[in-house]
Amino acid sequence: MQNGYYGAVGGIVTQFNRLDTISNNLANLNTNAFKRDDVIIGDYLRIYQAYQQELPLKNHTKEAAKFVNRALDRVPIISDSYSDQRLGVMMPTQNSLDFALSKENLFFAIQTPQGVRYTRDGAFVIGDDGMLSTKEGYHVLSRAGLETEEGILIDPQSQIEVDTNGNLYVRVADTENAGEATQNNAIAIVSFTNPRLLKKVGQNLYTYPEEKIDDRTNILTPSALRQGFLEKSNVNAVVEMTNLIETNRLVDMYSKVLKTHMDELNSEAINKLATRA
Repeated sequence: MQNGYYGAVGGIVTQFNRLDTISNNLANLNTNAFKRDDVIIGDYLRIYQAYQQELPLKNHTKEAAKFVNRALDRVPIISDSYSDQRLGVMMPTQNSLDFALSKENLFFAIQTPQGVRYTRDGAFVIGDDGMLSTKEGYHVLSRAGLETEEGILIDPQSQIEVDTNGNLYVRVADTENAGEATQNNAIAIVSFTNPRLLKKVGQNLYTYPEEKIDDRTNILTPSALRQGFLEKSNVNAVVEMTNLIETNRLVDMYSKVLKTHMDELNSEAINKLATRA
């Protein structure tokens, strides 16, 4: 088999995987606070050169030669992937239970059946149990309850006000202190030392490695919360459509290379070998 065939196969598989990423970005064009994903395309040789000191064998030994194959090590692969954490547009909603975070690397802490998860989607509601919750019914954790997994209880008849640091105040109309705002609780807003370790787990939620939980910081004065706003997706439809067209063209080019190898080069090689024999 010709060496170029390996490169074409690797290239087309890489572009199919990139196509999945682009399609997911476009599917979440209108998802609150969604962060677009992207991939880094490299080859095995680049990875080998970066990490060869960590291999059990040095590259100048005969045994280490099996790690280096000039035909295969140049095959394109997805060497890394990442989420673009740049802010999306802040859209006003006039809903007192909608919240947006106007700085990067800030997240709301959410209690789920699988444990604490994190999100930037601040489209909250008051659940049937009176707790501030996501639309999926997961409780939003309070600042004081971040470690004890306690939520925020709110009287649905009260008027809610939240300052830029997440401190929550309520005004109850039918009381002798009607019109006075009293502090009820505070919304937990957290940050991470290494946000690249955040992993998407669906429902617009992230998880962070338990063994790295000390990297999580409970931010007391983020000065970033905006009530009555929602952060929109940072996906740019024009950019993603351009990437989609580029990827489709590369898939088409790699397909033609594969066809050439299978239908022309191999046939020609077989015929010439047969003639010489």
